Amino acid sequence: MVFYRPSFGRHAKENASVFGEFDAIIASPQNIYLVESKWDNLVESKKDELVIRREQLMRHQIFTWYLTHWKKKYSNKWADFIEEQQSTFNFGAKTTAQPGKLLSANLEFVLDRLLDHCGTITKEKIKNILLYFYKDTPEPSFRVDRNFKLIPINYGEETSGNFIRL
Repeated sequence: MVFYRPSFGRHAKENASVFGEFDAIIASPQNIYLVESKWDNLVESKKDELVIRREQLMRHQIFTWYLTHWKKKYSNKWADFIEEQQSTFNFGAKTTAQPGKLLSANLEFVLDRLLDHCGTITKEKIKNILLYFYKDTPEPSFRVDRNFKLIPINYGEETSGNFIRL
């Protein structure tokens, strides 16, 4: 199952419930992959490290919280979910998605589909992925945040009509 650029709000402020969008969420029955991507010509990096911005790290942490706290009993009962689980939501000044808002509807839709597809969701099943698209050879060797798996993809030879084969 693939969600391409699922939106959980834009322009995330410290004291808001929105937390941005992943480039993709990919789910197999065994794992859920939360995907960010960077391109060689737009990369934010230090000399030998790909930098994952603070708000990107926060996005992964917040969505992991939602995933691991969501249960089938909450379907169509977002207010019950928030009432029962909000005390464990500890992300600085960030707030949970409030009932009746587009953010809570988007979250509920995605969470329900992932739970149906994957069954029980634990932290061990959630994998943070950073795709790095590059055109150079040899393959770059960057360090990334220890919570992410770096997957380099050379698009130099695979580009066909501006599409990349994954």
